[in-house]
Amino acid sequence: MDEAVTLPGALIGGALLGLVFFGGLRWTVRHGVRARAPAVWFLGSILGRFGLCLGGFYLLARGDWHRLLLCLMGFLVARTFLLRGGPIARNAL
Repeated sequence: MDEAVTLPGALIGGALLGLVFFGGLRWTVRHGVRARAPAVWFLGSILGRFGLCLGGFYLLARGDWHRLLLCLMGFLVARTFLLRGGPIARNAL
């Protein structure tokens, strides 16, 4: 019963991490190019986004490669969703 709850949770958690990661990337690119110190924005953004996602993957996977794989799948689904026509992608164009 535990697997029936944690596996979909890992997929959903990975998708949320993907939305945060790629949404943060989009926000950084939009605002960082107009900043006085863009290097600081981009460096801070990548470190923050990587730290959040790696920590999130670690907590969601809990040492099981099945959950880690589902987290990665959710992450990539979120990327595809944002790149190929999700509501956020349509508003950005």
